[in-house]
Amino acid sequence: MARPITLFTGQWADLPLETLAGKAASWGYNGLELASWGDHFDVLRAAEDPGYAEERRALLRKHGLSVYAFSIHLAGQLICDEPLDERHAGFAPPEHRYSPQAMRDWATSVCLAAPRAARNLGVDVVTGFTGSSIWHLWFPFPPQVPDMIDAGYRQFAERWNPILDEFGKHGVKFALEVHPSEIAYDFHTATRALEALGNRPEFGFNFDPSHLIWQGIDPAKFIYHFNDRIYHVHVKDSKVLVDGENGILSSHLNFGDRRRGWDFVSPGHGDVKFEPIVRALNRIGYQGPLSVEWEDSGMDREHGAAEAVRFVREIDFAPSGIAFDAAFQR
Repeated sequence: MARPITLFTGQWADLPLETLAGKAASWGYNGLELASWGDHFDVLRAAEDPGYAEERRALLRKHGLSVYAFSIHLAGQLICDEPLDERHAGFAPPEHRYSPQAMRDWATSVCLAAPRAARNLGVDVVTGFTGSSIWHLWFPFPPQVPDMIDAGYRQFAERWNPILDEFGKHGVKFALEVHPSEIAYDFHTATRALEALGNRPEFGFNFDPSHLIWQGIDPAKFIYHFNDRIYHVHVKDSKVLVDGENGILSSHLNFGDRRRGWDFVSPGHGDVKFEPIVRALNRIGYQGPLSVEWEDSGMDREHGAAEAVRFVREIDFAPSGIAFDAAFQR
């Protein structure tokens, strides 16, 4: 059975959900991974009002779409980032933007409410970020002080364990997108994040190969290594563009600048090899959605989203139900 193909709405939050749902259905998506910004999904409201959550589902059903997960990426980023500054201001409602503590308090309330909202929406996975107080220490100069790194993981556990207690209470899983600027951004930091939480089952990963490939990490190996923690999957691609003048640190150049050493591209146009990923997902028994997170500064997004769903449908395949040589037996 083919996995459902969804579209993450985070990059489309400028459009009303009704408009985007109609477009996604016309392109051939099976569902949406709802962002909790724009008018797409209000986590605090959904946690308190089952009727609102049902209204969101009904809107999608009208277009033949389902929902399997929603995102708290922006609120989650505010939990552990230190300091909160003008870069974060747009992640919180206007009334909280000029007080770091007010932003963090609001974000904590959203994350705590997320599992109740998930139950009311009828999903059991919430995707998102955690933030990190130690991301800026990734390069060990001035010389690394191990106690500072240890303190960062302790802070992460102290702030996220109460949130994950709520996830556990409601039978919902949180899937961190392993990503630069998060507490987990590669193999070893993902392992350390799990250890900091005592390997509690509520916490796993939203697998996204686009953030691994430009770091030189094999995405399929990540799936095999964390096989019991792959709670959700993003389909996203990136392209390394190192030319002898630039590098993967990207020189403070924003996405879309042709001088960058790498950039995100529409699925199938970059360096991610998706067949090994599909084989790995089959071997670990993942049957959840394949959610297109569409980002490509060089391509019209509607063209790209329509092309992406066709691409995913072509590269996804079910595992074999029999041994290939079974027919040789009498």
